[in-house]
Amino acid sequence: MEFGTLYLGLAVLFGLFMAWGIGANDVANAMGTSVGSGAIRFRQAIIIAAVFEVAGAILAGGEVTRTIRKDIVDVSSLSANPELLVYGMLSSLLAAAIWLLLATRRGWPVSTTHSIIGAIVGFSVAGMGADVVNWSKVGTITLSWIVSPVLAGIIAYAVFSSVQRLVIDTPDPVANARRYVPGYIFMVGFIISMVTLVKGLKHVGLELSLAQSVGVAVAIGVGIAILGAWLIRRVMIIADDDRDFHYANMEKIFAILMVFTAIGMAFAHGSNDVANAIGPVAAVVGIVQSGGDIAVHSATPVWILLLGGIGIVIGLATFGHRVMATIGRGITELTPSRGFAAELGAATTLVLASGTGLPISATQTLVGAVLGVGFARGIGALRLDVVRTIFLSWAVTLPAGAVLSIVFFFLFRLVFS
Repeated sequence: MEFGTLYLGLAVLFGLFMAWGIGANDVANAMGTSVGSGAIRFRQAIIIAAVFEVAGAILAGGEVTRTIRKDIVDVSSLSANPELLVYGMLSSLLAAAIWLLLATRRGWPVSTTHSIIGAIVGFSVAGMGADVVNWSKVGTITLSWIVSPVLAGIIAYAVFSSVQRLVIDTPDPVANARRYVPGYIFMVGFIISMVTLVKGLKHVGLELSLAQSVGVAVAIGVGIAILGAWLIRRVMIIADDDRDFHYANMEKIFAILMVFTAIGMAFAHGSNDVANAIGPVAAVVGIVQSGGDIAVHSATPVWILLLGGIGIVIGLATFGHRVMATIGRGITELTPSRGFAAELGAATTLVLASGTGLPISATQTLVGAVLGVGFARGIGALRLDVVRTIFLSWAVTLPAGAVLSIVFFFLFRLVFS
């Protein structure tokens, strides 16, 4: 294929740029609640993301990558002109990455999923016609952008309501936190492990029966809960700390739990949002390596998943603090107990979506979860002006990605044709 090596180089470069943008913007979804609540520091967030964002990308990122790569556009209709798909995927990566850079500079937590899907639909309609777009799949994905924040909000609302009932609104919050937090830690370990084992590991050659998956997930959950209980026993309870804030000592125990939910959120985020960066890269690599053939079924190479995970971590470390401030402190006041409920709701929703191959918005999922916690405390706990600005930035994202992608598509076609 003519210019094949150049296409590969541009795909890797733009894919890294896009992954950087995901790390810089969507880090707020993975780590903003943990850092904003004071449970972990920014440097600790980088370390957690470096391990578990990459692990989520490699172990559970393949399903969503296939959706981004071939389910949105009918690639079989492009067999006579594979270079058009190459131009389009390169355009989508560059367009979405540039929009993420612009949004991140302003501290807007926009959706990377909106960005890349809007870009793919934009170049497809403008360059090849509306009939190549799988509109039913786009409709399903669009519906998920409504369902996912609602589902995450409901889960987070339920979890925080249980925390209020079992721990906060009791005569001895510290004692009850010691009693119940290991159970919440088990829940985090079991949910993340279960969905990953059932749905997320097929592309790395590991398939277990349902019974085997349940057994392994329970074992992992119990092991993590035991570790959490040991860490909780080491928490220093100082009576004077409750003088200014009645729940200060209780929140110390929930801060231990937040470390585990941050890990779960990072894994879930890597498993879902890495596809936004490397789905188009995988499409270009597949076309070039096959000499121009567009494969309907092809595995995502591990090195591409690793490329996306590394780019996400670099973006988090270099530019992530801007959007993190919006999610972690802007929507509602977060403490470790509130942040835990939001992260568990968002992580559960994200991992379920990753296992089913549906690329939902991590931004919308986390914001929905934080809103759910805010509603559990009462509508007055929410900063509605910040929420309104976030919603407006979401509305702009999809058309912005589409317009930029159209411009770059025609530019690439002019240069390489």
